[in-house]
Amino acid sequence: MKITALVVLKPSAGGAGGSSSSGGQGSEALVLANATDVSHFGFFQRGAAREFIVFVARTVAQRTQPGQRQSVQHEEYKVHSHNRNGLCVVAFMDDHYPVRSAFSLLNKVLDEYQKAFGDAWKAATADSTQEWPFLMEALTKFQDPAEADKLTKIQRDLDETKIILHKTIENVLQRGERLDSLVEKSSDLSAASQFISKLQRALSFSLHIV
Repeated sequence: MKITALVVLKPSAGGAGGSSSSGGQGSEALVLANATDVSHFGFFQRGAAREFIVFVARTVAQRTQPGQRQSVQHEEYKVHSHNRNGLCVVAFMDDHYPVRSAFSLLNKVLDEYQKAFGDAWKAATADSTQEWPFLMEALTKFQDPAEADKLTKIQRDLDETKIILHKTIENVLQRGERLDSLVEKSSDLSAASQFISKLQRALSFSLHIV
């Protein structure tokens, strides 16, 4: 079992929680905190892996509505997201990490972020480079799902959160959006990463109910 990344983001008002149907390409989620471990990738793959993590985190967070939790399946990996009142956390895990434990961890990250920073994130207008030691500590500590299971026992609200099922990533994209177009326009992906994405269709996800 492996957690590859935990990312805290602020979706733009024109995306999650917004009423805009155009989903303007200038609007994207801002990264507030990011803890990533790509040591299990080959040395020459690590740069592209980091780029994809940020790109996918933005894409999923921007399309996760307030109060919504969703899980994105890609091969043996899952990308989980939880948006609480406009603050979103996205986790990248392998397919063996228990889903309930994953969302217990996401809940914990949101709790701790708001304890540490309050509502300061609401005024963010650019990606943050501020260090948040808790996130890297959580990335290490919760590699063991048993630690997240301890959180599950004290978090009662998980069962009360409505889950929205999407069959494919296209269901998450706004009307008129295409994944290939998002890849091409992304500032997170280098030309090499975009080329690899097209060859491997790395973002052909299926969304499954939690």
